[in-house]
Amino acid sequence: MTSTAQAPQPGARTAHPEHLGHVIFIAAAAAMGGFLFGYDSSVINGAVEAIRSRYDIGSAALAQVIAIALIGCAIGAATAGRIADRIGRIRCMQIAAVLFTISAVGSALPFALWDLAFWRIIGGFAIGMASVIGPAYIAEVAPPAYRGRLGSFQQAAIVVGIAVSQLVNWAILNAAGGDQRGKLLGLEAWQVMLGVMVIPAVLYGLLSFAIPESPRFLIEVGRKERAREVLKEVEGDKIDLDARIAEIEHAMKREHKSSFKDLLGGSFFFKPIVWIGIGLSVFQQFVGINVAFYYSSTLWQSVGVDPTNSFLYSFTTSIINIVGTVIAMIFVDRIGRKPLALIGSVGMVIGLALEAWAFSYHLVDGKLPATQGWVALVAAHVFVLFFALSWGVVVWVFLGEMFPNRIRAAALGVAASAQWIANWAITASFPSLADWNLSGTYIIYTVFAALSIPFVLKFVKETKGKSLEEMG
Repeated sequence: MTSTAQAPQPGARTAHPEHLGHVIFIAAAAAMGGFLFGYDSSVINGAVEAIRSRYDIGSAALAQVIAIALIGCAIGAATAGRIADRIGRIRCMQIAAVLFTISAVGSALPFALWDLAFWRIIGGFAIGMASVIGPAYIAEVAPPAYRGRLGSFQQAAIVVGIAVSQLVNWAILNAAGGDQRGKLLGLEAWQVMLGVMVIPAVLYGLLSFAIPESPRFLIEVGRKERAREVLKEVEGDKIDLDARIAEIEHAMKREHKSSFKDLLGGSFFFKPIVWIGIGLSVFQQFVGINVAFYYSSTLWQSVGVDPTNSFLYSFTTSIINIVGTVIAMIFVDRIGRKPLALIGSVGMVIGLALEAWAFSYHLVDGKLPATQGWVALVAAHVFVLFFALSWGVVVWVFLGEMFPNRIRAAALGVAASAQWIANWAITASFPSLADWNLSGTYIIYTVFAALSIPFVLKFVKETKGKSLEEMG
């Protein structure tokens, strides 16, 4: 169902804000949740072997400690939409900031393995909230002409968070003499790595006080004059503000608060559009991207790279991740979301297939043969590059745009929750799969990358250049 709202839609789509710098600041502040998402997700990479050593656990138990945060992510993602609809987008961000801070302190000072897992669940809940509220808020405040680029701030912040965590881990490791369990500031190095997240968590909370509430939420709770001020702030005063408010009100009159029940319908439990969102989320994770960030240093050490260099390779992968994300930000509004997704899928298939080939060779003196070692290293960077310039960005942009207004918050929550469950499945299974057959593991990821191509071609519709009200 398309919107029959009043006439200013084209004007709204092409409106250029007078203070674009301020709009960029608003989107960047909201995307700090994405930075924490990336930082918290990846910082554990520097602690994996130390946790294994300190608590004397095997691969299966270790995987559960690493992956358990993702259960919190799924719960946070599933509930964030409802929380945001009740108390507002900004309050939701502030709750997430508090939870990030608590998790950082608790994870740095665990008494035992069980409470480390508990604090990681708390952090996961905050990540899940941030993964939903960030793209939803940015989509609601961004002028349509800039929405794709501003929406990609979420993924840009995630990849910067990943890179910063790797750099911080590397610096802390060197300060501790290259030993993850070396003493630093009265703690073991890995504890300091987990505790440093307090700094961006507090910054996220402070920034949330400096940005406006979503105009759609303000209209919903009857604060129309404040909504007018925010729209003028982000879309400029050259558009017809009365018509924009009328357009949003008209769309909202056709809807009610989204709930899980609203997502039901069709032949397979959920409405088709919800399944498409779930499919995008699952494919984004089933290509194995987070293996590159949760286990990269362990992976490189397993094929003979020394610990310090393995952290350096992890950091270079993060830099490639940033480069790919910048490429996506440049092109997402120029060539569209769907073409980028297809380009990325093809590139990921090539990179993953080459990794599978390289890892099929037996180690010689604890290392891959020289040729296969270099192919594995280059292919890993190729894979991350093509993921970053495509699925890393466009999935978040799609999820912020593709759902009809009446189900957007609930559908985005379900899709993001599915993403975290898929992430958990990949993260929890990788150590055991790698012990079984590392090459076979990468063949599995290659198959999912290949299957994403017909999925996008058949089911995913382009959202470039459309207002949110046009989504139905």
